[in-house]
Amino acid sequence: MPEIRNMTMNFGPQHPAAHGVLRLVLEMDGEVIERADPHIGLLHRATEKLAESKPYNQSIGYMDRLDYVSMMCNEHAYVRAIEILLGVTPPIRAQYIRVMFSEITRILNHLMWLGTHGLDIGAMTVFLYCFREREDLLDCYEAVSGTRMHATYFRPGGVYRDLPDSMPRYLPSRWHNEEEVKRLNENRQGSLLDFIENFTERFPVCVDEYETLLTDNRIWKQRTVNIGVVSPERALQLGFTGPMLRGSGIAWDLRKKQPYEVYDKLDFDIPIGTNGDCYDRYLVRVEEMRQSNRIIKQCVDWLRKNPGPVIIDDHKLVPPRREEMKDDMESLIHHFKLFTEGYCVPEGEVYSAVEHPKGEFGIYLISDGANKPYRVKIRAAGFVHLSAIDEMVKGHMLADVVAVIGTQDIVFGEIDR
Repeated sequence: MPEIRNMTMNFGPQHPAAHGVLRLVLEMDGEVIERADPHIGLLHRATEKLAESKPYNQSIGYMDRLDYVSMMCNEHAYVRAIEILLGVTPPIRAQYIRVMFSEITRILNHLMWLGTHGLDIGAMTVFLYCFREREDLLDCYEAVSGTRMHATYFRPGGVYRDLPDSMPRYLPSRWHNEEEVKRLNENRQGSLLDFIENFTERFPVCVDEYETLLTDNRIWKQRTVNIGVVSPERALQLGFTGPMLRGSGIAWDLRKKQPYEVYDKLDFDIPIGTNGDCYDRYLVRVEEMRQSNRIIKQCVDWLRKNPGPVIIDDHKLVPPRREEMKDDMESLIHHFKLFTEGYCVPEGEVYSAVEHPKGEFGIYLISDGANKPYRVKIRAAGFVHLSAIDEMVKGHMLADVVAVIGTQDIVFGEIDR
């Protein structure tokens, strides 16, 4: 028998499962991992520092770029922190729109996670299926904000604008002929709400398709069952939140435990796992997509019946309408002041947390009364999970590291702030 010697190995940063910027230093005993040391710092963008040098309203766009798969949920925490310090409550219609888009974002995040997690551990087809539905939801982002990803749609006091009455449509091109375009535009004839409602009707069948491909698939179960097991007690000690905590069997969800916006008026369930392994976390996230779909449906029904303002009418915080700005001197002054120096926020400190698709995403904000924050500290959900990777992969094989990174649903923008 040849003698097996321990070796130290670099996993990443170029490895696709390491998302391009994670570097793991693995101490191996043959194929078995003895220690995993995550190195971060390859993406450092100093978001917190940048936010402290800019007026409050100019940092909302930075939040989108933290976890660039859950854009509006990041904005939500930041905007809520500012609102709490200002003592402002957004109109009820704005709250429903926020909840609807937060849940659309949750589905977007979980589709991205499912597709890439599958790809990482050998399931090719599910990636193409997931991106088919992501495309529709990114069109909803584009319809309200003009951009597919970094929306900057949530604003202190509400949302940027009301939902549009028409959806962008496909045009004939050298890739799509008239007949194909007609088929693609079938569900785009009405308003954005019609389009979202059509999506909520189609989506459960799509989730069934993903489950047909994976849930009872022998290879998928061999790669995920009993891999990266975390007990409920240990998950709490490690500071897990979101699907990582619920996968271990603890029913903790800020939408139920500390409701914000209109979550307490909506009907949905919190899925939890039993074994705390990769397979349970997969099941939890898949069921979360179904529950988010339920919430979106309820929001669409409410928004259809209740028109109203979507942002507060205070020109010290919200720019006046373009027409007003063009022919009213006072509105022009408000507009100019807002976009040059912003607004001052009363002194104080606040911690605002939302149930982000990856866990608890919090913004700790200190204001000294100026027009920019004195301190911004971001509590990223994924950072805590990554710190537990050593414990989760110890004793597993090298191939299981990929499964554990996938199950943690890591996006480096928020981890390496």
